[in-house]
Amino acid sequence: MTPRTSPQEPDARRSTGRARTDYTGAIYGSLLAASVIAGASALGPFPRLELVVILLCTGVVFWAAHVYADVVGNRLSHQVLTWQEVRQVGAREWPIVQAAVPPAAALVISPLLGLGLTGTAWLALGVAVAEQVAWAGAAALRTGASRLAVASAGAVNLVLGLIIVAAKVAVQH
Repeated sequence: MTPRTSPQEPDARRSTGRARTDYTGAIYGSLLAASVIAGASALGPFPRLELVVILLCTGVVFWAAHVYADVVGNRLSHQVLTWQEVRQVGAREWPIVQAAVPPAAALVISPLLGLGLTGTAWLALGVAVAEQVAWAGAAALRTGASRLAVASAGAVNLVLGLIIVAAKVAVQH
């Protein structure tokens, strides 16, 4: 997954020689993927391929919504937009879609692991939550945060993921 780069921070580019990396889309996309998996699998058995398609399509739709919102926001502030700027926004938001790929891959390989549909859902959900925690930790590390701040970022995202897990469990029972 390629974390997005923020063009709005020229000082970061000047001081480090490279653009500032922004993990927002990756974290958001991972949380979105976990929500889709939990919601779809809480309703009962599902075909794996169907969940893969729903997961990836949801990522694409939310990516498009983020791009559209950014573009409209720029239009409302009376900035003239070029296609290059629209493509840059699309690239910056692409980690939302990319975050759906590891859980989708878990869904696809689950039969090779001998998992039934319930095990498959839990594997994909675990991958999405783990990915979310990892991206939060990477974001904190990238900013030069202290160990406590890195651990806190991971913990906060773990709690968010566990809330989704708890909702899945509550709906199923």
